[in-house]
Amino acid sequence: MLSHKKSLDILKKTNALLEGHFILSSGLHSSKYIQCAKLLSYPYKADLICKSLAQKIKKNFKNIDLILAPAMGGIVIGYEIGKILKKESIFCERVKGKFILRRGFYIKKDSKVLIVEDVITTGKSSMECVKLIKKAKAKLVGFASIIDRSTKKTLKIKKKIISQLKIDVPTYKANHLPHKLKLIPITIPGSRFIK
Repeated sequence: MLSHKKSLDILKKTNALLEGHFILSSGLHSSKYIQCAKLLSYPYKADLICKSLAQKIKKNFKNIDLILAPAMGGIVIGYEIGKILKKESIFCERVKGKFILRRGFYIKKDSKVLIVEDVITTGKSSMECVKLIKKAKAKLVGFASIIDRSTKKTLKIKKKIISQLKIDVPTYKANHLPHKLKLIPITIPGSRFIK
């Protein structure tokens, strides 16, 4: 298994974890920004992270029939974890703002489903996946992600999350910025602003 330090080094080298002054899609400011897609653009490095996460998943969850990943961020991770664990991996995608299963994907009744994401912040996407599992009368095994950047205050998930990395990403309102952060020029990253 990869150590926390080695995993963090990989994220920094691939620019998946940036440091500076960022305005997040929530409108909050932060000194850190996570973009897992950057990690995935280096498959040989992402492979190390995914193999390590798969070992943790195996240790924590004994029976998994299916991996469910929310689009867009979870698709590649779900696929990689499915490949390593030799499990079927499907994804759900948003249509008119709600997650649905398309492309012939379905969840069998009574199957044991693991939700896999790239990053868990509030757990909102994961909890939307849970609705699909319940609707199919299947069983939720648990949650896994490359990065868990949730806080007790914002997290909607009540079960334990298995992650490769737990990263604290402090956020601030514009009128409550720490002095050090005010001195750094602002960057507005994020997929919501990609044209």
